[in-house]
Amino acid sequence: MCKKFEIGNIIEGTVTDVKPFGAFVAIDEKTKGLVHISQISHNFINDINEHISAGDKVKVKIISIDEESKKISLSIKQAKPFTPRPKDKPSYSSNSNSGSNYKSNSSSNYRNKDFSKNKFQAKPKKESSLDDKLKDWLKQSDDRQATLNKRSKRR
Repeated sequence: MCKKFEIGNIIEGTVTDVKPFGAFVAIDEKTKGLVHISQISHNFINDINEHISAGDKVKVKIISIDEESKKISLSIKQAKPFTPRPKDKPSYSSNSNSGSNYKSNSSSNYRNKDFSKNKFQAKPKKESSLDDKLKDWLKQSDDRQATLNKRSKRR
């Protein structure tokens, strides 16, 4: 098997079977490999069947070959360049037919918040040593604890 295929090669194959954990791809008449679900797309996959189907022709990269078990691990995402999603579109889809009309921007609002105004945040320094970082962290921790102690004494 090793003589015919080498790790790092990009070849074309045909998807023969799709399972919840990945897809089996025939790379020649006798040899199949597995593309784990994490190796199908650069983006998160909720339902593998939305991304790949039996009979699809795909380019795959051979990422490992186990001679003992005769298993080949393949990757579709490593065989193609990464193209990030546009930032203005949410990464989730809202389907009104699903029975749920829930639409939330709370997570995106949380991600977009500017936390730089946090009074406990350390000032950025150039090339701090580990000792300097540890001292800063300890000072911030002490400041937070003092603030909490003051609040608890007021009650």
